Amino acid sequence: MATQQQQSAIKGAKVLMVGAGGIGCELLKTLALSGFEDIHIIDMDTIEVSNLNRQFLFRRSHVGQSKAKVARDAVLRFRPNINIRSYHANVKNPEFDVDFFKQFDVVLNGLDNLDARRHVNRLCLAADVPLVESGTTGFLGQVTVHIKGKTECYECQTKPAPKTYPVCTITSTPTKFVHCIVWAKDLLFAKLFGDKNQDNDLNVRSNNSASSSKETEDVFERSEDEDIEQYGRKIYDHVFGSNIEAALSNEETWKNRRRPRPIYSKDVLPESLTQQNGSTQNCSVTDGDLMVSAMPSLGLKNPQELWGLTQNSLVFIEALKLFFAKRKKVCVEIGHLTFDKDDQLAVEFVTAAANIRAESFGIPLHSLFEAKGIAGNIVHAVATTNAIIAGLIVIEAIKVLKKDVDKFRMTYCLEHPSKKLLLMPIEPYEPNPACYVCSETPLVLEINTRKSKLRDLVDKIVKTKLGMNLPLIMHGNSLLYEVGDDLDDIMVANYNANLEKYLSELPSPILNGSILTVEDLQQELSCKINVKHREEFDEEKEPEGMVLSGWTPSPATNGESASTSNNENPVDVTESSSGSEPASKKRRLSETEASNHKKETENVESEDDDIMEVENPMMVSKKKIRVE
Repeated sequence: MATQQQQSAIKGAKVLMVGAGGIGCELLKTLALSGFEDIHIIDMDTIEVSNLNRQFLFRRSHVGQSKAKVARDAVLRFRPNINIRSYHANVKNPEFDVDFFKQFDVVLNGLDNLDARRHVNRLCLAADVPLVESGTTGFLGQVTVHIKGKTECYECQTKPAPKTYPVCTITSTPTKFVHCIVWAKDLLFAKLFGDKNQDNDLNVRSNNSASSSKETEDVFERSEDEDIEQYGRKIYDHVFGSNIEAALSNEETWKNRRRPRPIYSKDVLPESLTQQNGSTQNCSVTDGDLMVSAMPSLGLKNPQELWGLTQNSLVFIEALKLFFAKRKKVCVEIGHLTFDKDDQLAVEFVTAAANIRAESFGIPLHSLFEAKGIAGNIVHAVATTNAIIAGLIVIEAIKVLKKDVDKFRMTYCLEHPSKKLLLMPIEPYEPNPACYVCSETPLVLEINTRKSKLRDLVDKIVKTKLGMNLPLIMHGNSLLYEVGDDLDDIMVANYNANLEKYLSELPSPILNGSILTVEDLQQELSCKINVKHREEFDEEKEPEGMVLSGWTPSPATNGESASTSNNENPVDVTESSSGSEPASKKRRLSETEASNHKKETENVESEDDDIMEVENPMMVSKKKIRVE
């Protein structure tokens, strides 16, 4: 039972929830049943069929509707006397500014992507509102508390960047199945069904690249009277046969690599395939276009079955035929499609294409189920984990409202027990003085100022790495770039012109030693970037042609290492409140236990099916700092 003080804090609190998915549904229910009476929810997503196995507030009849609104309506049915307001919108929209955040007593995150998490973190810092962050992946999960000036912010520790692969590896020398998936999804699928005007050359680099580019344009252009199967075989022979032949012509490439095998349709498929159109049975009007499948007509039922080369080839041709036969009849037409992990036909096509390419390069094949996980960055959600994490969020939120700072905990949910515990609570960290978000530490950017344009700096660094939505860039007193609705046409034209100029040729040239001020007025965030000119970059290790650095984990205390990624250093763990020892007493995990759990808690922070990163309790500072 909650104490009188807790009940008073709960009833008088105004709470903002961001995210109404896997964690969000559990969280909203728990908040309502715990006595919270003023709850606001922001979520931009609509309900999909794949959500229904874990997001229990939704039903099939809700597919296509706003998650935030449906969740609100569902909870009000059993708690009709509380105030719940829903916003079907992106939390990064201008209306959700610092003043909007200031009206809340605490913000609770149940998001599924790094970009939105960083944005909410910055708004909470600017508004001086406590943030309770969370994430789950499978059986793993975590809850952390972030209080301005008292605990570290969400960005005080580095987050793993999404994995990228050099184009040359993807197009010419794949060695892993994920390389084949990226090729099939981002190159072949986009070339066939996406924007025809995009720069997407599927030919490998050959001695006659000019002619091969022309050949590519001719091959992928389908004439109106061309038979779909004939067109599919032409594409098949080109990407799995002719392109591989062209790659093999460069002997230098294969001196120390395994040579790929060209594959042609005539060697794998019969001369004439049975004219099938797949299956569209049991498809509703709402999601029928996403449920079209090539598998039923080919007698394939189990998505976890490993298809051979012939089966993958049949799926490839059949899926391509269905795209042209069915998708022209739906609202999203050929030429405007993008890969969607919930689009059954798209997943089948990408799986088949990736497996055929993997066969050519001697890479082990994968099932549809495995390939979908790789293509969609999926770690399948566990409803129980979401429920546990939602409960922990509410526990920490109550502590925040009561201002019990000394009782705040970062709690990790483990897959296997440690000291008979599945929940690992540890004390929060102090703010990282080297964090560019909640401190004033400058960043260092190594870049070729003569070959890189301002657009490269804006797109690759300011927006992608620093996560700024409405950036403003100044060099000294010169304003080089700005985004906003209040700009006149002349200013917009000037800034657009600057984007296409090399850094060293800007009105206020950016050279070695230049110091840039980068701001985001919406997030009320400002940081300094020290520019260091560098001529060359490693294409494999530094494909972006620039390197941003300058903030590191917290300095060591008492001479100890500030951060560790090995198992040799023990990790302090706060005793569970259910244990016999006082909460303030620490326990140490043995080296063996640390080793066993290191992999469990690494790189996990998705509330849903999308892979995200969770801070690894085995890799954070071994010296836990008690927050006073």
